[in-house]
Amino acid sequence: MYRTLVDETPLIQVNTGKHQITYALDGSLMNPLEAFYATLAGCAAVYAKKACKALGVSAAGIAIACKPFAGPGGPLTLGRFRTEVRFPEGFSASAKAAVLQGIADCAVKEVVKDGARVDFQVVEV
Repeated sequence: MYRTLVDETPLIQVNTGKHQITYALDGSLMNPLEAFYATLAGCAAVYAKKACKALGVSAAGIAIACKPFAGPGGPLTLGRFRTEVRFPEGFSASAKAAVLQGIADCAVKEVVKDGARVDFQVVEV
């Protein structure tokens, strides 16, 4: 379960059983939307590492840059998300293809791509 207690500061602290994440509304830290985009970039790195492990090659030096592009609804909507991957010297074409496919299969991206099939509920308890 994820929990937060709203207060008068610009900070938002979300706690889980193991971790605490802090966001900010004043630009001093990522806000939740920025953190969502960072999660997509992090997922790309996880899947790049998994692909490299499966190939038996080092993932060291793979550079991943991600950029969100606003959708037709403005800056708070996501119309496109571009992931650029730069490989270090020595990566074969087949290894590059496998890593790129791994990144394309990122679980977080798949949730977003499949659309809002989540039953979001907001209730008073």
